[in-house]
Amino acid sequence: MLVYQGNVRQFNEDVINNVIADKIKDEFLKHNIINNNESEYRSWENSLRCMQLIVGNNAIDEECKLAIEYRIPLTSKRVDFILTGKDEKDINQVIIVELKQWEKAKKTDMEDLVITHINGRERPVTHPSYQSYSYAKVIESFNEYISRDNINLHPCAFLHNYKEEYRAELENDRYTKTIDLSPIFLKNDYPKLRNFIQKYIKKHDNGEILYKIENGKLRPSKSLQDALSSMIKGNKEFYMIDEQQVAFEIIKKVVRNSLISKEKSTIIVQGGPGTGKSVIAINLLAEFKDIVASYVTKNAAPREVYFSKLRKDKFKYNYISNLFKGSGAFVDASENIFDCLIVDEAHRLNEKSMMGFKGENQIKEIINASKVSIFFVDEDQKVTTKDIGSIKEIKKWANKLNTNVIMGDDLILTSQFRCNGSDGYIAFLDNILGIKETANYDLDNIEYDFKVFDSPSEMKEEIKKKNLVNNKSRVVAGYCYEWVTKKSSDDNLYDIVIGKDFKAKWNFSTTKTWAIDENSFDQVGCIHTAQGLEFDYVGVIIGKDLRYENGKVITDKNQVAKSDKSSGVRTTKDVLLADKIIRNTYKTLMSRGQKGCYIYCEDKNLRDYFKSFLK
Repeated sequence: MLVYQGNVRQFNEDVINNVIADKIKDEFLKHNIINNNESEYRSWENSLRCMQLIVGNNAIDEECKLAIEYRIPLTSKRVDFILTGKDEKDINQVIIVELKQWEKAKKTDMEDLVITHINGRERPVTHPSYQSYSYAKVIESFNEYISRDNINLHPCAFLHNYKEEYRAELENDRYTKTIDLSPIFLKNDYPKLRNFIQKYIKKHDNGEILYKIENGKLRPSKSLQDALSSMIKGNKEFYMIDEQQVAFEIIKKVVRNSLISKEKSTIIVQGGPGTGKSVIAINLLAEFKDIVASYVTKNAAPREVYFSKLRKDKFKYNYISNLFKGSGAFVDASENIFDCLIVDEAHRLNEKSMMGFKGENQIKEIINASKVSIFFVDEDQKVTTKDIGSIKEIKKWANKLNTNVIMGDDLILTSQFRCNGSDGYIAFLDNILGIKETANYDLDNIEYDFKVFDSPSEMKEEIKKKNLVNNKSRVVAGYCYEWVTKKSSDDNLYDIVIGKDFKAKWNFSTTKTWAIDENSFDQVGCIHTAQGLEFDYVGVIIGKDLRYENGKVITDKNQVAKSDKSSGVRTTKDVLLADKIIRNTYKTLMSRGQKGCYIYCEDKNLRDYFKSFLK
């Protein structure tokens, strides 16, 4: 989405008339986009005045189109400034400019990271050249027209307040490779930036390029499971951006230093659904091929999917088995036998392993078995009463086992890379499901395909149409339906029967890779077969354990199926815990879709309540 767009002439006038910041602010309000109004407003005033000095005064064809605050598809990230046009050979060109108001920065010993003063303190951030380059690569990977129509992207960074005395910090040899791909221009480099732009853009393109960037057909979304094999081979499938790259580099440094110093370390990374925890985890696994490292998750579904994908690509069985392990595999493990254990979905860890009878505590066992343990945590995705993976619990065992605990703001992931990049949609789920109060309480102007159906059959048919594209859409449900087909071979028996026209079976007994099987669409998945994976579209059947009564969304643990032996909701005496797990379960299910979520609620009042947030 383009927040502000126009030609160079209009941009010049808006800056000279001192209305550019107000126009952008109005567009944000009109599209209901959350932003830091005060600081961003000042940045628009200052940075865009400097950009006007670059493109104004007939330096660039006044008919060339530009855009400000372009949101990259399927992410929550925005590009500061885009200029489009043609070169002397009529080849389509796009200049991407990352604008910074920094006055100084310090080099680091971490790849593509620098330190500067942000949000009241000095902290590591991505080098401006890397940030601009990574944004360009993400745009390129999503937009089909970029490659089809020979559109060249040229990223760069402009630090218009940056002091000359600190130039060497940003232009250090460590960053040469990235700067070659995305040049950096400082306070004294106005002529150089102007020449860089003029090198590629000689004349306007009638607005065609900007139209294709904004409205161009998106490539099919790339899921982690599809890219896994290539990533393990060392190929760059996902360009980590901003806080993802910061976390990745910090973890790399801690692991390498810990192995040298022989000091045990425990790293805690926090992030909600769709913030890239699993992407970082798999990238770390690929990075640490030279040491003894494994990816660990309690969830069997993603492990089985990853295993299946790698076996199809001819990876050896023993090699895969060493790469991917269940959380119960370390009960009898020797101390520090692993260099590094990368624990995804750490909130799902349990105390006992092997059907709940063996071991003392999975967190303790993982920390004991590894020189460096990395825990990726989202406490709002605990979905059973046995889930103990909290930050408090991890810190407790890390301290007992005398390991250094590394956590903090630089290891918190906030940006959304699922749900079409909509932070607002995740905030909406938190609010409407009663998990936490947020500023987003409706879906107005949220760019995510969210629909409420009055019939589960109609919802399933719509999801089926989406699935025909690439087999990446599925129907899932809450635990309100008895597993009557578990030990039955009767083809006429069904688990989920709603009304006269909907019937389906749980997927459990037929496959371990339901999420990717070619013939599994008609089966309904649950939290255990969906958590840790992602789809293009997800259809969610919300059972009677979640209802709307007396002006509130309530939970009812008595509506959970008696055959549900895994969640513990029905049998627990902790009413608050049961309430939290039901809400977390539906949030997790409703955040599996990259492009859309369709829902059907058995409770009509809840259906109507959800509809009230749609326009």
